[in-house]
Amino acid sequence: MDELYVCIHNVASVQKLIDFSKVVYSFSPPIKALIMSKVGGTAAQAGIPEVMKLSYKLGKSALVLPDLKDVIELVNPDKMFLISSYASNRIDMNDLKEAKRLLVVFNGIENDFPKTEQALGDYVSLPYIKGDIGPTGMAVAFIYSSILSGVIKIDH
Repeated sequence: MDELYVCIHNVASVQKLIDFSKVVYSFSPPIKALIMSKVGGTAAQAGIPEVMKLSYKLGKSALVLPDLKDVIELVNPDKMFLISSYASNRIDMNDLKEAKRLLVVFNGIENDFPKTEQALGDYVSLPYIKGDIGPTGMAVAFIYSSILSGVIKIDH
């Protein structure tokens, strides 16, 4: 994998958006950009400015887009995973190695991705995760398991 894009989609909580960005930026993997799509409510008004400020301070890239279709159009991923605790299929880490440009999407609300969004990519769950632990917990589990499996190389 050459480029990794991490997206939080459909989020309305300021704290959830900030916590998610801190997790994504804290691992130092080769993340090309943090993408925020379909951000609403107070997260749009107060969360996005905080995340942009954090991104600037850390020298990281962040994008804000209105919808997943816009994200797909801009990123043009080889492989796209929608990570959900509700999905019956488990992610295969070997599939990550094959993609040159990978987009991983986490849902920012309690409910699942709608069927129309599930059809946009590989709708999968993470191994060993039981129940909904939210997008931040899912991002930690995904990035850490990707590091352990050798898919993502981190800076020491």
